[in-house]
Amino acid sequence: MGALKLHERKELQVAELTVADTRITLPIFYGTEGEKALDISKLRSETGFVTLDPAYMNTASCTSEITYLDGENGILRYRGYPIEQVAEKACFLEVSYLLLHGELPTAVQFEAFRSELRDHATISPFCQNMIRSFPTHAHPMGALAAITAALSAENAAYLAQDLPQSQRQEVTAQLMQQLKSVAAYFYRHMNGLTFVESNPRLDYCEDFLTMLFGACPTAEAVRALNVLLILHADHEQNCSTSTVRLVGSSKANPYATISAGISALWGPLHGGANQAVIEMLEAIRKEGGGVKKFIEKAKSKKDAFVLMGFGHRVYKNFDPRAVIIKKACDDVLEKLHVHDPLLDIAKALEAEALQDSYFIERKLYPNVDFYSGIIYKALGIPVTMFTVLFALGRLPGWLAQWQEMLTASGMKIGRPRQIYVGSGKRDWK
Repeated sequence: MGALKLHERKELQVAELTVADTRITLPIFYGTEGEKALDISKLRSETGFVTLDPAYMNTASCTSEITYLDGENGILRYRGYPIEQVAEKACFLEVSYLLLHGELPTAVQFEAFRSELRDHATISPFCQNMIRSFPTHAHPMGALAAITAALSAENAAYLAQDLPQSQRQEVTAQLMQQLKSVAAYFYRHMNGLTFVESNPRLDYCEDFLTMLFGACPTAEAVRALNVLLILHADHEQNCSTSTVRLVGSSKANPYATISAGISALWGPLHGGANQAVIEMLEAIRKEGGGVKKFIEKAKSKKDAFVLMGFGHRVYKNFDPRAVIIKKACDDVLEKLHVHDPLLDIAKALEAEALQDSYFIERKLYPNVDFYSGIIYKALGIPVTMFTVLFALGRLPGWLAQWQEMLTASGMKIGRPRQIYVGSGKRDWK
């Protein structure tokens, strides 16, 4: 049906593709790290064919300068900086600035960035009343998505089809600051507590923990939260980031765009996975029988049990974030003098899986979700808030991707094709 040949023409590398009786030339595109892509933008117009790629396993939807991910070798870099260095040396707001602006901030730039956020520290009465209108048993991710979209009702200045750069920067600062407050306020609402206003003089994570619990957190808790948010800050074209780009490509306002990302993140196969891990560990603890029993259940095709927190869509080696977060988990539990039996179960599961041929052959290693929930739990954050914390961490990445997409040359609305497999033409009787 088709044949593909690669060869070089002067400076331009191309591939020749023969489909049926038609031969076309496809330019080859190389990324910074040697990634290779075939430019198929003219495939349909020249051959009548489209590609079929369920779940976009082999489709690059864009070029990006933000995050590099090599799943085969377990590499993750933000703007060129290895995640191991970023997690060790930076705070979350420094990483946010890096993702949004492309470079690490100078002292002057960092203070200006913090000042931009401080300008949006106050939550409006409209927003506070909306938070109070939710049932206290409502899931906070649903509330976060709804309230984010509702912010458009009182921010008409940011709803224009083509926002200038200055307004994109303003709305970015507003969302970074106010979604943190919305998350903290909703936690207080769920627990029947009065709201604690943001103190913009504090570090982002210190302020958030103070707003949650009404007391100054320990330095260990602040550092742990910084690491967690940094590790979640961006992750290339995952489900929620792709959603943000797709919705944003319609020129939807930034509130609707980010709300869509929050909804995509909510799913248990994405941001909700860390909640699912804790629920799984709790179920193992209650049922008992040892971890080997559950390893065998996970391997059995006849058993519905799923070992959450193992494997990743992109990483075919260790998730580099999981290595960092496992150490952070050990450190924070030791420094906070917390003994969590779930950590013992998690470590036993990991040790058992890493010597089991079933998991080795399938390259099913612990991912970032496997230990993150244990840290959140040690910090006193309830399970239903885990994915909200993921959303706060991913927010600067979403905003950076949204801005990059809007300013890209030749930006168009996203519109995938499909292959229709329904009934052929038939007449109505």
